[in-house]
Amino acid sequence: MSQALRVTDKKLDNKVQAAIGKVVCVGRNYAAHAHELGNAVPSTPLLFIKPASAIVSIHNDIIRPDPKVYGETHYEAELCIQLACGLSAATAEQAKQAIGGITLGLDLTLRDLQSQLKAKGHPWERAKCFDGACVLADWLELQNFGDLTHIQYQLYINGELKQDGDSALMLFPIYELLADISHAFSLQAGDVIMTGTPSGVGVLRAEDNLTLVLGKQQWQTQVK
Repeated sequence: MSQALRVTDKKLDNKVQAAIGKVVCVGRNYAAHAHELGNAVPSTPLLFIKPASAIVSIHNDIIRPDPKVYGETHYEAELCIQLACGLSAATAEQAKQAIGGITLGLDLTLRDLQSQLKAKGHPWERAKCFDGACVLADWLELQNFGDLTHIQYQLYINGELKQDGDSALMLFPIYELLADISHAFSLQAGDVIMTGTPSGVGVLRAEDNLTLVLGKQQWQTQVK
């Protein structure tokens, strides 16, 4: 298994060691993002899943699917959580105790294809699950992030601020969100939850330089 699919950052405590089985993504968890795409604000979490095969490390260049064939690839920066143990029909407190690591990620979307699929009432997997569609940074310990209710993070492209996220603005806060997901289907140790993207999503272009910022930690990558 590739390094990108395992928690290997030595900064992490010993709770998170499992390989990633799946990535659970939360759509429209920020009202402003729903509005910018002309979507309704959901009353319950909107969930979809990316396979582990979609994951790549932020330390690699981002490879877009050929835009002449697949259209535009959009970036969506998100706060990401990894579980240290499984959850099934959990409470918010149990979900809190199950979290083992935190980082940032990019949910990459073939937006033109997604729009076509949505118009036909079809699932989104072809637009969301391609190889490289889930870019993850290094996992960090929770101790520097408090109770996760007011976590701020940013995405810069070519030095310009594009997305400015704050977990306090989530429609479904993290602990309650994890508990809700666990009532829909079981979560396993190592699973990743991408908690939704703030407003400011847009097109990735060749040679774009991306910087993700979470507290004092920064990561950089480039689009090819």
